[in-house]
Amino acid sequence: MARSLREQQKMKSQVLKTRREVVRAIICTFEGGRERAATRIGLSLKKFDNHAYENNNCRPLTDAQIFKLEQVTGTQHLANYVAAMYGGMFVPVIRPENLDNVEMYARAMQTSARQGTVDQIIAQALEDGVITEDEAELILNAHILHMAARTAEVHAAIDLYRAKSGRAQ
Repeated sequence: MARSLREQQKMKSQVLKTRREVVRAIICTFEGGRERAATRIGLSLKKFDNHAYENNNCRPLTDAQIFKLEQVTGTQHLANYVAAMYGGMFVPVIRPENLDNVEMYARAMQTSARQGTVDQIIAQALEDGVITEDEAELILNAHILHMAARTAEVHAAIDLYRAKSGRAQ
């Protein structure tokens, strides 16, 4: 059940524009909030707040700290943010031993849902006959998430059904 909630959260995720937005989004999705997040990475709440929100001339949280928090939340905000900086998209690699037909079906449904999200945003944007810059950004953001899901689905299918040496006919 917890996994499906995480999948729903990922479905609604977006590619964030700043590292600060990334940290805020992770903290917002962290069960137990700032207190639990601080404990997870071994900082006092005050020190965590200073680093997370870059108060009092404190350095921001490190990539490793953010990664550790995202392992708990199941989000990929930092990876999406960095990939977008380079004009790309983040595609998580799944371990073949974790794949089965049920996982493939779940991936296909996630991809279809994301494609539907793109189509809905386009339809809403076209209601007035014009696509604004903000609407274009939303469309492209949803499209990147859809294409990442589709790419992951394709790689998973290849990995799951690839002929293994000794099994090939």
